[in-house]
Amino acid sequence: MINVENLTRSYGDFKAVDDVSFKIQRGEVVGLLGHNGAGKTTIMKVLTGFLEPSSGRVTIDSHDLAINRLLAQRLIGYLPENCPVYPEMTVIDFLEYQALMHGIPEERCLAAVRKAIIRTELEPKATHLIGTLSRGYRQRVGVAQAILHEPSILILDEPTNGLDPTQIQHMRSLIRDLSKNAIVLISTHILQEVEATCDRVLIIRNGKLALDSRLNELDTTQHLVIGVNATPEKVQALLKNITSINTIRYLTATNHNNNIYQYALETADLINTAPQVAQKIFESGLKLYRLQPERRDLETVFGEINNPFVSLSSSLSIASESSRV
Repeated sequence: MINVENLTRSYGDFKAVDDVSFKIQRGEVVGLLGHNGAGKTTIMKVLTGFLEPSSGRVTIDSHDLAINRLLAQRLIGYLPENCPVYPEMTVIDFLEYQALMHGIPEERCLAAVRKAIIRTELEPKATHLIGTLSRGYRQRVGVAQAILHEPSILILDEPTNGLDPTQIQHMRSLIRDLSKNAIVLISTHILQEVEATCDRVLIIRNGKLALDSRLNELDTTQHLVIGVNATPEKVQALLKNITSINTIRYLTATNHNNNIYQYALETADLINTAPQVAQKIFESGLKLYRLQPERRDLETVFGEINNPFVSLSSSLSIASESSRV
């Protein structure tokens, strides 16, 4: 298990990671998602022991990383973002060297290397110098070294970087296979990779954990997106008596000059809610510029979280638990 408690990593006055907490259990494939610079790689470097946290606590299978770092690292397979390899070595030589570095007994090294090469489909390039390989094959070498010692925790930073479509499909299949016996944490900024491989997503924004959700829970609610020339307070008052609306969430202002604002109305009954909303707006004398059903998938959620007009606080939702309409 990975247990992260109030993790903060600062560089001077800048907080690259700010009070982040989460737990990951064995068998989970978790996507760590965010824009470049959001703090994903910093979190991974802290989890693998390459960086010390400024504050907070990280536990890897009951090993406190600050106390038993080497014991914790033995449980981890890590693919860094830039996939550092030795270009002057052959694939086999490099993996044999890495196997010894991982502490695999010498008599078991060859079998471990052979298994890793087969799993990453490196057989055609096994005797080639790494420096002659394409970026995609070098990426596979990086994955092979990460899984040599059969770790119980696998941390992959951009694992499909540089892979062609066929290689991406194989990587996805390998990740699913590895997750049968291990935690897999994948960092990426590609939404499709999270949707294709992960059970759960952690979205980081400006160093903070903005969302922790299972993917199958993101699209369980439906939303009606409206554009109307009314402030959040007016919209809340206008639609409060429509009982099929659970929450009203402000999205953005699409036209500041004409005071046009967009809202997402959460509802389980789109068919009956839409005409009620349109009628209320018409009767009030306001103008309706948009009325569109929308399912809340990962792309929608990611866009909402990274909306520069929206705060990360729970006040994002206009309707609080106590004032749900």
